[in-house]
Amino acid sequence: MNSIEEKLWNYIDGTCAPQEQQAIAMLIEQDEVYQKKYNELLQLNTAFSAMDLDEPPMAFTYNVMEGIRIENAKQPLKAAIDKRIILGISTFFALSLVILLMYALGAVNWSAGTGFKLSGQLNVTQLNVPQVSSYFTGPVIKGFLFFDVVMGLFLLDNYLRRKNLTKLQ
Repeated sequence: MNSIEEKLWNYIDGTCAPQEQQAIAMLIEQDEVYQKKYNELLQLNTAFSAMDLDEPPMAFTYNVMEGIRIENAKQPLKAAIDKRIILGISTFFALSLVILLMYALGAVNWSAGTGFKLSGQLNVTQLNVPQVSSYFTGPVIKGFLFFDVVMGLFLLDNYLRRKNLTKLQ
């Protein structure tokens, strides 16, 4: 029965091949079952054609988008920052400070005794500070400046994108 309906719908819509269309037309003329089903489907098709389609109002899209914008504005902005990232960064800086402190304390010449006196009462030992100028060679400074320029451009781009987003809203 289902294949009869499919064939008849294809015949009514005109989507079947010409030979199949002639065969279905002969079946409609000769077979009562095909004739009844064809008349039912033809009435249904004319009823569908006579119906007016409901169209949404002109401002429907605007109203929906405005509703979404208002709903999002009610929610506070949250930064999705993983706690592990913050813990990793803080651990890095804490370790850097501890290593720097250990290096500074290790560089002190504790056996030097009294170095020089400040205001006659306090003895301060002399510190052996390494020469850091040997570490800041041309390629190191160029690399540092390159990194700073790239980070500056990244931050400028981020700022301009946010500025454009606020203008669009």
